[in-house]
Amino acid sequence: MARIDYCDLSKSDARTREIAEKNRNANIFRMMAHSPAYFEQYCRLGRAIRFKGELDPVVRELAITRTGILCEAPYEVAAHKRLGKGVGVTDEQNEALENWKAATCFDDTQRAALAFTDEVVKQRRPSDATFNAIAAKLTPGALVELQLSVGFYIMTSKFLETFGVDLQPVADVV
Repeated sequence: MARIDYCDLSKSDARTREIAEKNRNANIFRMMAHSPAYFEQYCRLGRAIRFKGELDPVVRELAITRTGILCEAPYEVAAHKRLGKGVGVTDEQNEALENWKAATCFDDTQRAALAFTDEVVKQRRPSDATFNAIAAKLTPGALVELQLSVGFYIMTSKFLETFGVDLQPVADVV
């Protein structure tokens, strides 16, 4: 249950309402709308991460979902398992993300990205070996995008958990 009330969008400015509507009025955005300036910039960066980069979308969604798992953010995990399916993440891969190291459904690049994600989330920084393994698989631009994706979704996961944002039924967010 949310720790504070969701923003009453009927009292928000037109730009905030427009952004919320473009994002299906999902609970996360209704909570963020309490701060219109931050909300708008958060959505701009989120769109860049999801739609403007060169990082393979499957690698991105695997990393984002794994970030949500490690941050114990069920909303994030559910949302990005669904979004991942839309870009080619298989059901087998989604199911295996909890224990990806034992799974055989990930290719070498995906495994390197997941190892990188684990270390970025759990440690101060990834080890040289982990960094070098993913750097050998990605362009510098895609590597930057991977790190920024993980960092952005650490922040998002912490936001969701701090405010107790309620997960919506799938029918509400499609």
